Amino acid sequence: MIIFPMAGLSSRFTRAGYDRPKWQLPLAGRPLLDWSLLGFRSMFESETFLLIHLDQPGVADFVRERAAAIGIRRPLLVPLAEPTRGQAETVLLGLDAAGAGPAEEVTIFNIDTIRPGVTRPALFDSCDGWLECFEGEGDHWSFVRPGPDFSAVQVTEKLRISSLCCSGLYHFRSSALFREAYARELAAPSKNELYVAPMYQHMIAAGQDIRYGVVPTEQIFFSGTPAEYEDLKRREDELVAAFA
Repeated sequence: MIIFPMAGLSSRFTRAGYDRPKWQLPLAGRPLLDWSLLGFRSMFESETFLLIHLDQPGVADFVRERAAAIGIRRPLLVPLAEPTRGQAETVLLGLDAAGAGPAEEVTIFNIDTIRPGVTRPALFDSCDGWLECFEGEGDHWSFVRPGPDFSAVQVTEKLRISSLCCSGLYHFRSSALFREAYARELAAPSKNELYVAPMYQHMIAAGQDIRYGVVPTEQIFFSGTPAEYEDLKRREDELVAAFA
């Protein structure tokens, strides 16, 4: 199951004067939502796509229309009555509403990031959890401290412990493992917001096998802030070429 949590308020965009959620903003002839989803088009036929959104007028119709337009075979929409305490809680509520069984695989991606050409890594079948990383600057990311054979020995939120920054692509071998890690994070949250990345630290502490992969920075397009979005509008040709 591929999960896109999209139940945030887009408050930074609202404060900057934008009149719609960031995933509805236009980019290279499509809404941003299309581009985020199209990164997973190799899985459109094989996977269920769980799209978790706020229950606001017109949102479900818009999301359903775009999912159909780009060819997602099994879209599953879950409306939430109010904002959550963070991405991890959004995913949990979506899994509950979808009736996901304990063995259901869970792959999560940010709706405000675009990642052309996502494929299923072979490591998905051999580890308990997996994070995608890139070499980046700054301290506003989630970070992975690497160990041997692409093992993650520590995962932090907005605490720079290495140059490996998380792209926002997360995988859990099962929803049962996700729920266990969520319960541990809820009991001892690392931040005020319930993020997904710190859940892996609880799994590492429990002796579970957490791995990571690395992609070149140029394969990721960020649009989570007004500045990133405006920069991406100036790079539309580069974005389109990445999907060619």
